[in-house]
Amino acid sequence: MGSRSKTNLAYIAGFLDGDGSLMLQIKKRKDGRSKIRFMTTICFYQDTRHAKTLNWIREVLGIGYSSERKDGMTELRINGYQQVRDILESLLPFIRFKKIQAVALHKAAKILSDNARNTLDSKTQKTLVNLILVIQSENYVTKKKKTKAELYEVLGLTP
Repeated sequence: MGSRSKTNLAYIAGFLDGDGSLMLQIKKRKDGRSKIRFMTTICFYQDTRHAKTLNWIREVLGIGYSSERKDGMTELRINGYQQVRDILESLLPFIRFKKIQAVALHKAAKILSDNARNTLDSKTQKTLVNLILVIQSENYVTKKKKTKAELYEVLGLTP
């Protein structure tokens, strides 16, 4: 996973604290047995004129993909249970402002990577819903946040 000195990890954690987001989402899917899946994401944002910083982060972490948005911003996204878990493990000692979200996403990524081949039971799904709510409550979002009942409904769980 690239060259990861403590200084580099501290810089990346600071960048994440300021210009990044941590997401745990439930996504609908058309294929497979399960019609839903959980998605873990670390995302860094930067004005496209300064996207070199995102390329450097991608080099250091050795993972992720960049895309330019129409609004002049570039995103670096990292998805995947194990990748998110491992990266957060490296960054957690240095994260300050998004510590609560990072700890919650790390727990979720660990649960999901440990159960990647198995079906998640309702207790585990409820634990993941609670972690979504922790992350949502700490994140700034412009869209309406889903309630626990709405998330349970998506998963077909009863409260």
